[in-house]
Amino acid sequence: MASGHEHGLATLYEWRVGGLDSELMKTHHTTPRRAASVLRFLPLILIAGALATCPRLEAEPPTILSVRPQSETAGCYEKLELRVDLRASYANPFDPEEVDLSAEFTAPSGKVWRVWGFYNASSWAALWMVRFTPTETGTWRYVVKVKDREGEAQSSSQAFEVTDSAHRGFVGIAPNRRYLQHSDGSSFYGIGLWYNDSYELFGQGQITESGLDELKELGVNFISFFHTPLETMGSGLGRYDENRCGRLDELFAWCEARDIYISWNIWFHSYISEAVWGGGNARYINNPYRQVSSAADFFGNAEAWRYQEKLYRYLIARWGYSRALFLWFIVDEINGTEGWQDGDQQVAETWCRNVHDFFKQHDPYGRPTTGTQSGGIGQWWPGGYRIFDIAAREIYEAQGHPMPKSGKLGPGDEDPLRSSYRNYAVQTQKLWEGFDKPAIIGECGWDHTYYEPGMPGYLAMYHNALWAGLANGLCTTPFWWAHSSYLNDSVVTRQMLHFARFVRDIDLAGSDFGPIKVEAGQADAWAMKSDRLIFGWLVNSRSSAAQETFTLKDLPEGSYEVRLYRTWRGQYLPATTVATTEGRLRVTIPELRTSEGRAQHIGPDVAFKIRPVNAR
Repeated sequence: MASGHEHGLATLYEWRVGGLDSELMKTHHTTPRRAASVLRFLPLILIAGALATCPRLEAEPPTILSVRPQSETAGCYEKLELRVDLRASYANPFDPEEVDLSAEFTAPSGKVWRVWGFYNASSWAALWMVRFTPTETGTWRYVVKVKDREGEAQSSSQAFEVTDSAHRGFVGIAPNRRYLQHSDGSSFYGIGLWYNDSYELFGQGQITESGLDELKELGVNFISFFHTPLETMGSGLGRYDENRCGRLDELFAWCEARDIYISWNIWFHSYISEAVWGGGNARYINNPYRQVSSAADFFGNAEAWRYQEKLYRYLIARWGYSRALFLWFIVDEINGTEGWQDGDQQVAETWCRNVHDFFKQHDPYGRPTTGTQSGGIGQWWPGGYRIFDIAAREIYEAQGHPMPKSGKLGPGDEDPLRSSYRNYAVQTQKLWEGFDKPAIIGECGWDHTYYEPGMPGYLAMYHNALWAGLANGLCTTPFWWAHSSYLNDSVVTRQMLHFARFVRDIDLAGSDFGPIKVEAGQADAWAMKSDRLIFGWLVNSRSSAAQETFTLKDLPEGSYEVRLYRTWRGQYLPATTVATTEGRLRVTIPELRTSEGRAQHIGPDVAFKIRPVNAR
């Protein structure tokens, strides 16, 4: 037996040895002192053998000793934590086949939510917990249940009040199936990048509160990270390192406090690879799954899958409550694993489908899923795009276009800046056209580029990636790899803030946007159109956007308000009104000149918003 503050083994030893003591005195006519002496020096294996002949105490069903809510009230979309004391029979508290804790929450509307509980040895407050986030105001009720191999128990029904809050809720896919929205229907356009923690030992995580604060001030509303695996060679399969779990609790709390959302990469390719790319990309040697499966068989091994199901259940139980979690990023760069390269790729895609289905069935809040192959131009993965809720393509700039062979551009060299933003534009267009779902660029950047981090050209590539992605239909900014001192002078800039100002008033979730062709002469331009708004981006990387003209066709006749946005400065020019001629709307970018000794140049690119004034 084990209580909420004991593992089962100690108590089991206590009553079984007590039974053996009595048995020795009865069958061998010995004294209690002599019996104790015999027991003291019996090897453990002999005690185990003797136990087989001992009279066994009848096992008891589990008992819920207490349920202590962290608070009697909660705000809508805020965490309610139940701290549970229980007594049950188990050897592994993480295994739901041995001990299964859950709760049923009944909303004021009558909807019933079944939520898994979890074992939390990293907390002093309670070993057992249930975490839940209510989605309605009013009076809720709940009961807590526990089941082990000896039976079941249930707490009495309790109530708590949910009050209104300023939170907009969880992030999911909008009805138009192209963009994302909060629970309240407001648009969510993700602005962020990879910010990996690399947490393996006490106090060594890379994510900091000050780092999150800085990103928040710069317009960031999401980060993406992969976690260090919770199952280790020390913990063993089916048991989770509570130091690492506690760190994740901390990260989720930090992000919730700042309204920063999380894209959680569950399987980073390195942890399920032995040698495909080598070096730090070969970490399967330290993965306890190697005890039941080779890396090549990981995706198809039945025993590995049984452990994974329990792991995914634990992730949902412990962190699935959080409104900060917006994306289950199932696998990053699946083609960097033996299971893809040396195994059966159809089996790997079936595994993707199985993981996707598990989260769709069991995540109470229905968050979307995604997954990727690596960023080579040939890594087009229609099987994955069809499986996951969000189609995710990786891009690294030096793919698919001839890069200049030296650090000095020749007159015949293709402009690497143009090559880069055209990659984002074309690949996003392919995702939009091929799959009726939101699209993201799940990884990009780093130093697979012509320009090195720190150079102005590198910052321009990042800047262009933001705007080319938006103008072609991405639902988030490209996931740049990665927040670090190596890149931050080029990536963590005010460009994200300027971008956020432009995007924040676009009703992406409540409109039906689609691509509209833009004619732009020597420049490049793309745009998205709905009945109420056209937004887009024009760029001429070799010179300037000044005096460039772009034309939109097949518009209703009438007048349109045109607002040009200086992307590098984060500032709108004064609005102008332009009328269509035979369905064509023609806009010329003004040339801003140095005035009173101050630079007033439009720069190499400009974004625009166009709204009908009296179109008919």
